Amino acid sequence: MGHKMDIENRLIDIEMAIANLQRVVDDLNDVVIKQGKAIDLLQKENKVLASMVNNENVKPLSEETPPPHY
Repeated sequence: MGHKMDIENRLIDIEMAIANLQRVVDDLNDVVIKQGKAIDLLQKENKVLASMVNNENVKPLSEETPPPHY
């Protein structure tokens, strides 16, 4: 009888471990999705900035007027 209880307890522990792992995987998946969206946005912004530089809409640093506190 004790052997059956040991197996049941081990199964319960395994089920709990799997449930915990599933929660961790779901949490990590949410992070990956958010990071993917952030990367997409950064790539778009970088593309816009690069095109502005290529079109010379942005002055080189040497030509920029320093901020008033200088």
